[in-house]
Amino acid sequence: MKNILCVLILWFVSFAAKAQLDQPEEIRGFDRNKVFIGSSLNLGLSNNFFNIGLNPEIGYSFNKWLDMGVAFNLNYFSQKASTISNNNVKNFNYGGGAFLRIWPVSFLHLHIQPEYNWINSKQTNIINNQTNQLKLKAPSLLAGIGYGNREIGSRFSYFTILIDLNQAFNSPYRDQFGDPQPIFRGGFGIYLKPKRQ
Repeated sequence: MKNILCVLILWFVSFAAKAQLDQPEEIRGFDRNKVFIGSSLNLGLSNNFFNIGLNPEIGYSFNKWLDMGVAFNLNYFSQKASTISNNNVKNFNYGGGAFLRIWPVSFLHLHIQPEYNWINSKQTNIINNQTNQLKLKAPSLLAGIGYGNREIGSRFSYFTILIDLNQAFNSPYRDQFGDPQPIFRGGFGIYLKPKRQ
């Protein structure tokens, strides 16, 4: 899986470099019209696993193919007991980090987001009804590919499929056995308008 993702990253970066060379943009200073704010909604589903979250973000579009910014997250995660584990797990986490979106073509993007998470976990054993409450921390490295519509200076929307590439066992994007779970993220946002003269 990691090899396939590395190949996709290199492929998209080469497209982005080619797009930049084909259409050089005028180099200017900071442009308030390229600042955007938005949010996305996470959804992760698999066997006995559920994850939902909100990800507010603020960023800057450097050119037609590159966005960078910071994002925050609030997530709720639950996993039911199974034949492998007798624990029901419920987690609430919050965190933040930076993100990078590369748009090699106008409707496809590659998303990379390192982040750090603080997790409040409640684990209940279904056999003896014993409950443990834990406070955990974990880094994540989300990476994926998505489809979207982006009009610099106006608005954007996207749908992205991500997976946590980091091996941190306590990551909110992994199940109680440490296996990565797919994350489906739909987002939208608007660009700020320049100050009126």
